[in-house]
Amino acid sequence: MTTKNAWDTYSADIKHFILSKVKNEALADDILQDTFIKVHTKLHTLKENSKLKPWLFSVARYTILDYFRSLSQDIDLDIPNQDVDDNEDDSSHTEKDCLRGILINLPKKYRDPIFLFDIMGLKQKDIATRLELPLPTIKSQIQRGRKLIAQGFMDCCGYKMNQEGYLIGELQDKEDCKICN
Repeated sequence: MTTKNAWDTYSADIKHFILSKVKNEALADDILQDTFIKVHTKLHTLKENSKLKPWLFSVARYTILDYFRSLSQDIDLDIPNQDVDDNEDDSSHTEKDCLRGILINLPKKYRDPIFLFDIMGLKQKDIATRLELPLPTIKSQIQRGRKLIAQGFMDCCGYKMNQEGYLIGELQDKEDCKICN
């Protein structure tokens, strides 16, 4: 099968899949194009045409992950500017503000697996392959990262951990938070 045949047959389905993940038509078109560039360069490695469709979706999924990974690196650089803009409306303070601050301060070795597992919904085995780390390492990084996030909420907002292991408490005012403020 040629790249053109794959495009003609599956591009609409792949675009629909990408659009369901990024929610932006122009961005979906860009990621679709990037996906088929990768397909064009690697199509010769596919041994069975019957596996073309799942392979295409896999390439699209990894292209989406590449996009979000580059976006998360850009967010680290833009956070100070966003904080300055947020000061115009001090009345809005949510758990998302705290979580964003906590995630930014989380070491990269924990942040990446948590993002891929909890946000993107990848399986731990796929994350291990993607990050080129052993599966037990990924499992422990996700577990430790979650503990650090919980500790961040306790440090930032004064939440407490109950006997069942759930965070309890109320969100403090923005000026009382140690991470958001």
